[in-house]
Amino acid sequence: MPADPALSRVVNFLPYQNRWIMDQSRFKIGMFSRQTGKTFSTGGECADDCFQAWIEDRRARWVILSRGERQAAEMMTEVIKPFTKGFYEVYNTLLKGGEPRFEEGEFRAPQEKGPDAVYKQLEVKFPNGSRITALPANPDTARGFSANVILDEFGFHAKSREIWAALFPVTSKSGLKLRVISTPNGKGNKFYELMTAEDSVWSRHVVDIYEAVRQGLDRDIDMLRKGMADEDAWAQEYELKWLDEASAWLDYDLISSCEHPEAGLPELYGGGPCFVGVDIAARNDLFVIWVLEQVGDVLWTREIIARRRISFAEQDMLLDDVMRRFNVVRVRMDQTGMGEKPVEDAQRRHGALRVEGVLFTAPAKLDMATALKETMQDRRARLPAGDRLLRADLHAIKSVVGVTGARRLIADGDSDGHADRFWAGALAVSAAREGPRVYGYQPAPRPDLNSVGDRQAMFESDARGWWDGPLGARITGRL
Repeated sequence: MPADPALSRVVNFLPYQNRWIMDQSRFKIGMFSRQTGKTFSTGGECADDCFQAWIEDRRARWVILSRGERQAAEMMTEVIKPFTKGFYEVYNTLLKGGEPRFEEGEFRAPQEKGPDAVYKQLEVKFPNGSRITALPANPDTARGFSANVILDEFGFHAKSREIWAALFPVTSKSGLKLRVISTPNGKGNKFYELMTAEDSVWSRHVVDIYEAVRQGLDRDIDMLRKGMADEDAWAQEYELKWLDEASAWLDYDLISSCEHPEAGLPELYGGGPCFVGVDIAARNDLFVIWVLEQVGDVLWTREIIARRRISFAEQDMLLDDVMRRFNVVRVRMDQTGMGEKPVEDAQRRHGALRVEGVLFTAPAKLDMATALKETMQDRRARLPAGDRLLRADLHAIKSVVGVTGARRLIADGDSDGHADRFWAGALAVSAAREGPRVYGYQPAPRPDLNSVGDRQAMFESDARGWWDGPLGARITGRL
């Protein structure tokens, strides 16, 4: 299908770009290979709509949400501005009121607490009242408009699900359009869900590098592939494969393989030995307790308690309740920073032999994460089935290698909290790997009270604290 005549006079679009532009479906989503013109052609559609509105004496409102301020600025300066100037050259004899204006300002989003959040806002303002606004994407900026919306590189937006929940009502007014474009970025984001959902609402376009070149894109595929020198990255960025990120510590397939409908139900606790992980939290992070019951060689999740913004006293009560309801052999708690006192208090209440504090150093985190991953790979863990928030937390941990070659684990921004459930689970599994501490002792011989020597020894040991009364036992190891 040919492109709009005015668009053709501004630039020559390739066939797949023409199809994208001319598809006027209300909800349209495109997965395109890198550097194939997805942002370029979407910007062309947006600018064309504003000029058509100017000619037809109506107003068009478009908002572009990019993954960050830099990307929003690039979209405006490298795509929207050139198209606007090109369209004006074509249409200026039909238009009245002067040229479009390019402006830079601030977008302020009121916060529940504290000052407003401030974001850089770039705009094109047309004499008839039409506007194109470019902003960095986040839940704040997604709420404040009733407009046509472009989500640029949506697969890479941090907190994509929160952005989507805030954004979709913006386009609820009849006739408003939504354009979603991206290359793949694994399976852990809203873009993946939208592209793979089984429905008929979305008009979907998919163009990999081979199809783009076949339709006229000037690229040397062999040179690009050799230059990239990374088969996983090539498969994702150019072949549009749904890779579960190579950097994800736990991929979704592994997580799903360990899910079981009977996991996570405290009422199914069978009385076996339990191992508990506790991730301490304050303010907006999650406080999480993860309880594992050992049944044979399998660790069954019996309960996961997650609470936000609760006091340390409430956290103590939740842990005490777990210790009463389950046969807890060993507890590992996050002792980092604010965890020092909760760990000390828990050891005083439940014994230093059962409760261990763990400082979250890089080696310690890697050891715990490895224990969790290996246990899941061996299918010796059972996780609650269908828990979306749990899946997101478990998948949120990424493995990165620094310039020194050292591997470290970080949490992405698309989970509920900072992967707190992941670390509670890792603490619990590592507790199970170490198992309970076993302490040997020998009972002391019953003292002969008729013996002057035994009576003297008893009095001396009482003074030193080695005996617990005349019928006590002599302890040969540390308690």
